[in-house]
Amino acid sequence: MKLYEIVFSGQLVCGAQLERVQANLAKLFQADAQRIALLFSGRRLVLKNNLDPASAEKYRSTLERAGALVEVVAMRVEVQAEVEVEEVELAPPPDEPSWARSAGHPRVENVARQTQVKPRDVYMAAFVDVQAPDFSIAELDSDVQDAKPAPLAPRLDLSGLSLAPVGSDIDSLKRPAAAPAPDTSHLKLSPL
Repeated sequence: MKLYEIVFSGQLVCGAQLERVQANLAKLFQADAQRIALLFSGRRLVLKNNLDPASAEKYRSTLERAGALVEVVAMRVEVQAEVEVEEVELAPPPDEPSWARSAGHPRVENVARQTQVKPRDVYMAAFVDVQAPDFSIAELDSDVQDAKPAPLAPRLDLSGLSLAPVGSDIDSLKRPAAAPAPDTSHLKLSPL
């Protein structure tokens, strides 16, 4: 049977607030603020390992409801000495009813079907846990960009506009008369 591990890198579920997630995890794991700060240090931490698929899914969904975005990673049989992964043992999550599971996330069974790549050296060993979908190459001269929808004409209200009859002078509006010059008769210039 394949075993899985729960990996956390400090990422939050979309729309979650950091303080609220930290409080949820502190309550869930019954941990102090120092241990919770360790979880959000940005390092990749294995929260739990050697889990069967059902247990791994239970951990993932419980942590997701708390606001923490975790990965369910299939464990490899061989362990490389060059790659260091910190393990943090926390209290197990409570049981979850089946109706509370979110349907929008991949299940543990989908993780097992992903391609595994063996690193060629110590530098590439740091990237063994990067997951990328399988991409294919398009045929020559094929259009790979999605079709753009036809632009819609803007809705303009032109009911207040009209046209002048043919031959009329457009500059028929009377211009306002020039303002009178100010009265300066009371001003005097005196020599210095």
